[in-house]
Amino acid sequence: MRLPEPAGAFLLSLTALPVSYVVNSLSVVSDPISIAGIGAFVLLALLVLLFFFLQGSPPNDPLFYVFAVFSFTSVIDLIIWLEEDGYISGFMEFYMKEGEPYLRTAHGLLICLWDGTVHYLLYLFMLAAIARGKNYKAAGLFWLGSLCMSMLIFLPGNVIGKYGTEIRPAFLLNVPYVALPVWAGIRIFRGHHSLPKMSPEKIEVVHSQGILQRPLDIALIVYLLGAIIFTLFRGLLVLDCPSDSCFTYIYQYEPYLKDPVAYPKVQMLVCMFYMLPFLCMSVYALLNPGCSWMLDWTLIYAGAIAQAQFAHMGSSLYHRTPYTYRVPRDAWWVFVISNSLYTLGLQFLAYRCLKNPAFFLQKSHHSAEDGKKQN
Repeated sequence: MRLPEPAGAFLLSLTALPVSYVVNSLSVVSDPISIAGIGAFVLLALLVLLFFFLQGSPPNDPLFYVFAVFSFTSVIDLIIWLEEDGYISGFMEFYMKEGEPYLRTAHGLLICLWDGTVHYLLYLFMLAAIARGKNYKAAGLFWLGSLCMSMLIFLPGNVIGKYGTEIRPAFLLNVPYVALPVWAGIRIFRGHHSLPKMSPEKIEVVHSQGILQRPLDIALIVYLLGAIIFTLFRGLLVLDCPSDSCFTYIYQYEPYLKDPVAYPKVQMLVCMFYMLPFLCMSVYALLNPGCSWMLDWTLIYAGAIAQAQFAHMGSSLYHRTPYTYRVPRDAWWVFVISNSLYTLGLQFLAYRCLKNPAFFLQKSHHSAEDGKKQN
């Protein structure tokens, strides 16, 4: 009996366990070039197998193949985290020694954990949606932001941090994580959100509401203003701001910003140069109706900040981080609460845009769809 497409992709992802165990047992896998070659071969073999088994009824969306292969690598990342934290052994030791040793850092292990849990669940959800012909744009945009932020921090951090001298051929296995999201993002952007039907008259009524009539949006603007200050402040911190307040904050609340692995420094700069403009534009969009771009970009930035803050907060507390760079015990709650609010605010903003989008829609939104149906 033929398995449904999502079930087949799920079972394919679970082959990561035997594949990694067998490869780890091979004595020939001992040098960086062999490891990179075997990694590339495994990924290509998975793609060929997937294409072969789905040849009779190929999925309508080619992103099915991307998500299926990435689900396999997500399980590999979960295995890496489990093995490095001592839960299992004998699976990825070869890769960690001669492939990507920087994955043993707190940041490296936490992005593996995020990829092996959050990304993996997103892949399964999107695979099921593709197989059933359902809309998955919201999940796709969240994944896109999360993966892009992960790569924007991880790759430069590896090069300029203290592991910059240990870059090996296996580093090139990250190329698909840079190239494929660009193609996937273009396809996902072209899709349509599953929005409730609204008449132009209803949209116009919502557009006419002032900010004082929208208390939730007032709260979101207050959050955005605080997030703007926080983002700019932490960006200045990693640029060696000489003021006493900067010195005090780093050593009393976030000493991890000075960790020589460079991931926190790259993250704060990425947030300052890419997140900060979006936060400012979001304030404008909450005050001026019809900014339809908010429906897409809030989801992307929600995914980006969720992934980045998970890695940053976790690394600041993780036992793999040297003790001198961990959050001091007496500042633990201040750190957790401030960073959690910073993270959750964009999640609420994305949820508000998705569930109550009328304020951000163009007045012609509904009539344009009707015109398409009539044609």
